[in-house]
Parts: sequence; C-alpha cells; structure tokens
Amino acid sequence: MAAASNFKNMVLCLFLTCLVCSALLAGVYAVTKEPIEKTNAELLKKSIGAVLPEGGEISDAKTVDVGGQSSEYYECTQNGEVVAYAVKSTTVGFGGPLTIMVGVRPDGSIVNTSVFSHSETPGLGAKCTSDQKFMAQWKDFPSEKILKVKKDGGDVDAITASTITSRAYASAVQNAKDAALKLGK
Repeated sequence: MAAASNFKNMVLCLFLTCLVCSALLAGVYAVTKEPIEKTNAELLKKSIGAVLPEGGEISDAKTVDVGGQSSEYYECTQNGEVVAYAVKSTTVGFGGPLTIMVGVRPDGSIVNTSVFSHSETPGLGAKCTSDQKFMAQWKDFPSEKILKVKKDGGDVDAITASTITSRAYASAVQNAKDAALKLGK
C-alpha cells in the first residue's frame, strides 16, 4: 500500500534522498581526493621543469604578489645564485581563468612558459596549449620586447581567431615578469 501524500512524507522523502546523495558524494570525494592531488602535484612539477633552465636546484614553493593576487613561485639556483624563477600567473581569458607557469631570468627575459590550467574554447583559445608557433615564441623571449599582442603594439604573435586568449596569456607573462623582477631586487 502506498504512503499517503502529505507534507510530512514529502519532507521525509526529500531528507532521505538528500542524505543518500550526500553520502555518495562524500564517498566519491574520499576515493578521488588522493589521486587528484597526486595528478596535480605531477602537473605542477612538469610545468616547473618545462619553464626553468636545465640543472640547478629548485626551491620549495614561496609566495609573491602576481598581478594583484597572491601566487606561488619557485627559485632555480646554481652554485648558490638564482638563475631563474618559475612564477605561477593567473589572468582571465575568454573562457575563464587562464593559469600559466612562467620561467623568468633575473634580467627579465623569459625562459619559457607552460599552461597549467585553462577553460578556453576548444579549437580556438585552447590552442594556447597546442599552437606550435604561439608556444615557440615564448622560449627565450628577450626582456626588451613588449609583452602585448602585435595588434596592441607589442611583439607577441596572437593565436589566429583567439586575440582575447592571446592578450590574457601575454598579460599573465607580463605579471609574472614584473613579480620576478621585484624578487630579484
């Protein structure tokens, strides 16, 4: 026999449904937390390695102000002297936050960049991770060049049909460069 449809039964049914869903969600979180943390740590290590020069010792994470927000950076030292900084920099692209790791030498030249995370449009802004010409221009980017897209009077070649993402990327690199130059003083 079916239960009578009244307020008490509806509240009880809703409560039990929420309790079961909450328990399932907590269980999934507990099972996936460690693998996600491990994957993120590996991605961070890979990003740092991609933007720093070969050799040297990498410090533990430190914090610095990057573009008005607190972020982490790592020092690469050789023979006790800092040869580069790996600075995590976040700006807003077309699809949302764009977080990159930027390797910066003490003179302000860019060693390299690596995309840490993004939510850009697949096939357009997401090309910031796959467009070889765009990615190659950041390797050994001289300090005297202007970190703006050419359309805005700078020296950065934008990704075709992704000017907003290209601007955000250049801005993130500039913020990281500014932060690294402050660290070197």
